[in-house]
Amino acid sequence: MKRLATFAASAACLALAGAPIAVQAQDAATASAPEANPLNLPANPQMLGTRDPNLRTATAVVNGSVITGTDIDHRVALVVAASDGQIADSELARLRMQVLRNLIDETLQIQAAKAQEIEVPQADIDQTYARVAAQNFGQDVAAMDAHLRSIGSSPASLKRQIEGELSWQRLLRRNIQPFVNVSEDEVRELLQRLEASRGQEEYRLGEIYLSATAENAAQVQQNAQRIIEQLRQGGSFIAYARQFSEASTAAVGGDLGFVRPAQLPSELAVAAQSMQPGQVVGPIAIPGGFSILYMIDRRQVLTADPRDAVLSLKQISISFEPGMTEAQAQGRVRQFSQMVQSIRGCGDVERAAATMGAQVVANDELRARSLPEQLQAAMLQLQIGQTTPAFGSVEDGVRVLMLCGRDDPEQSAGPSFDALMQQLEEDRVNKRAQRYLRDLRNDAIIEYN
Repeated sequence: MKRLATFAASAACLALAGAPIAVQAQDAATASAPEANPLNLPANPQMLGTRDPNLRTATAVVNGSVITGTDIDHRVALVVAASDGQIADSELARLRMQVLRNLIDETLQIQAAKAQEIEVPQADIDQTYARVAAQNFGQDVAAMDAHLRSIGSSPASLKRQIEGELSWQRLLRRNIQPFVNVSEDEVRELLQRLEASRGQEEYRLGEIYLSATAENAAQVQQNAQRIIEQLRQGGSFIAYARQFSEASTAAVGGDLGFVRPAQLPSELAVAAQSMQPGQVVGPIAIPGGFSILYMIDRRQVLTADPRDAVLSLKQISISFEPGMTEAQAQGRVRQFSQMVQSIRGCGDVERAAATMGAQVVANDELRARSLPEQLQAAMLQLQIGQTTPAFGSVEDGVRVLMLCGRDDPEQSAGPSFDALMQQLEEDRVNKRAQRYLRDLRNDAIIEYN
């Protein structure tokens, strides 16, 4: 069950409700790669002592606040559950170290908010937690509590994550957001560029960004490749982005929103143009590190998307009795196909279906994009009264879809002036937030046990 990704993503999205996605592909990658050896390090350093950092107990004290092994175990369990438990033992060690780094950042964010006398009431945390439960278990908070415990995590761990996100959001709202300004001329210029690019392709991308230096580039690339392998085996992109990405969009599962090639680093733009929805590519070397891209969707700028059409459909289906031979099943499919060809429009569906005991289900408000990708193109090519080819299996039944109506979307007017201004402001807030967090790390006193 892949509910964990939804927990993590929901917590982030609810904590950042209303916040637009950053315009740029990632914040950290804007800086150039460092020099080959800026610290003048020896090529073959001799280590003094025998301590192996990989054997260090995964606990830490951050400015006096303790992060326990149990804290790490509970967060690791969330990621493991998102991957259906398909994580090798060798990967778990690396995952634990990454989770520890995330918990350190989270602790620093909570501490910074409290130092500014920004408190997150327990009632706000519980309310957000309840909304996550509502999205995954109806209104049953107890059911989500039980599920978290069953996978080796805990309600307290997820609530702590919610507290960190709410604390950081409120701190940024007070200390950074008021000092970020976007001029009206900048917004008007962006609107003009949007209009000039009408009809061009844009992509909704997810990104996992991993920073790298010349010294550790090979290791970071290997780590990125292992993440890709986990994703291709069914791991949740949202969960991995939240745990591993170093871009500000990690809090929203790596979602960059819709971006055009010109807004991306050239290396990412080239890769995105050849990707299809659902595809993961990488690691892609970019200035400052590596990126993993996930194509969520693609569309044309300021152009109505046919997949937003609202369809009126009738599904006609047949099932097969247990024990039916293959020859009998093929014969029933042939009869079904002949019956479908004889239907004279949507008004004749029920009569024709009754002749061979087929079932009919109608839906008058189904968006084309909600259909499986293989069916979307087929449906959008149909005229009223026409059907898709038959699809299915003996186990699941065979069916066709008949198009009975279609309301096409109106031409897109594009984002409003206010929406674009908010988007640009959020992008700048995110960049400053990254610098703010780096400063907190540099000033922190951290003891490892």
